Amino acid sequence: MNVPRLVVAAPSSGSGKTTVATGLMAAFSERGLAVSPHKAGPDYIDPGYHALATSRPGRNLDAFMCGPELVAPLFAHGAAGCDLAVVEGVMGLYDGAAGRGELASTAQVAKLLRAPVVLVVDASSQSRSVAALVHGFASFDPQVRLGGVILNKVGSDRHEVMLREALEEAGMPVLGVLRRAPQVAAPSRHLGLVPVAERRADALAAVAALAEQVRAGCDLDALMALARTAPALDCEPWSAVTALARGGGPAPDPARHTPDGLETAGALAPGSLGSATGRRPVVAVAGGAAFTFSYAEHAELLTAAGADVVAFDPLRDEALPEGTSGLVIGGGFPEVYAPELSANEPLRGAVAAFAAGGGPVAAECAGLLYLARSLDGKPMCGVLDAEARMSERLTLGYREAVAVSDSALAAAGTRLRGHEFHRTVVEPGSGTTPAWGFMHPERRVEGFVRQGVHASYLHTHWAAEPSVALRFAGAAAARP
Repeated sequence: MNVPRLVVAAPSSGSGKTTVATGLMAAFSERGLAVSPHKAGPDYIDPGYHALATSRPGRNLDAFMCGPELVAPLFAHGAAGCDLAVVEGVMGLYDGAAGRGELASTAQVAKLLRAPVVLVVDASSQSRSVAALVHGFASFDPQVRLGGVILNKVGSDRHEVMLREALEEAGMPVLGVLRRAPQVAAPSRHLGLVPVAERRADALAAVAALAEQVRAGCDLDALMALARTAPALDCEPWSAVTALARGGGPAPDPARHTPDGLETAGALAPGSLGSATGRRPVVAVAGGAAFTFSYAEHAELLTAAGADVVAFDPLRDEALPEGTSGLVIGGGFPEVYAPELSANEPLRGAVAAFAAGGGPVAAECAGLLYLARSLDGKPMCGVLDAEARMSERLTLGYREAVAVSDSALAAAGTRLRGHEFHRTVVEPGSGTTPAWGFMHPERRVEGFVRQGVHASYLHTHWAAEPSVALRFAGAAAARP
């Protein structure tokens, strides 16, 4: 495929990548272009703003969780049919998984996509030194093609002149200059930006303001010309159906008895669910303002595995969707909405009853908190023998994990890479069965497996191991 593309990077976090990337996406979309939005790394929040700017799903490209070999295919899947793709980087250009060299860095993603890089530099406290900074980033890895710079937080006309003169001397094109504009900044809290779903009207206004700022300060024609220099990618676009056929797990097995007493179906081959049960199982996926973290490929995999994916909002809906036979509760900010979630007693009861009946439940991070007995003293679903509370300590980083217990989501021994990102603590009761064993960076067990429930802090990307989607859809299809 040959889609024009840019990677928006920076020397460090806080330089303005999200401002520039989102503004570029919105500005080019306003020109009538179909813009494909992408985010390097595991972040869920930035893609929400990207989706608002482009009216297309924001998609993640994570070389640690999915492997370098899937970065280009996943990109090609999201960018198919588009006029331009913009990839927002993560952290600093060369920052990646700790102790793993370039793995999962923006630089690695740019190389895998053969895409030119635009470096966003916070110039608020420098002038001629900007040339030395940019020269260092341009020369550090000759395989990374730095195509130009966008200067952010420029203070005055005189400041801009000094910066441009320095970069001209260094032979680096200036593709844009953005002045300080704090009124455009999106609000943040303990885990980063406030998600779009919690402030949609304000977020729309912010994205429109970013588009105006980028239009006024950036050379969109030069940026598009740079994007068109990206050569064709020689890869097959990722497909949920193909992924399930190639790596979805073994052929159907008869129901088997797991150690905790749950009768679960083995993994099913693609397209087998309807013929096995005479219906497509309904998998209910939590959404709304409290549960905003999800990867688009998860729903695509479940659908390809034969399930009907239906969204529900635990803040508003008092019952699970009709016919629910599988339940997915992903990440988000339940701690912000603990009183409202607790007040929705009918839904809490419905979730508890579904889990008590052996229904398959896959819960990540926020979902884990919601399934606990309480969160910061507020009653939750009570599915798990655990209490959850906010903490001052940030838990953050990539993890290598192996399933230590059979569950509706993963067979024991299944290996996945994931990501932890939270400021909460879960205190389990006695006799709990863990979900994962972490092998890196430290050895420990984590999470819960109870009847059909698999709950954990670990965020995973199912494209890396499609068998989990097949297994979960199969467990849902086996429900009466």
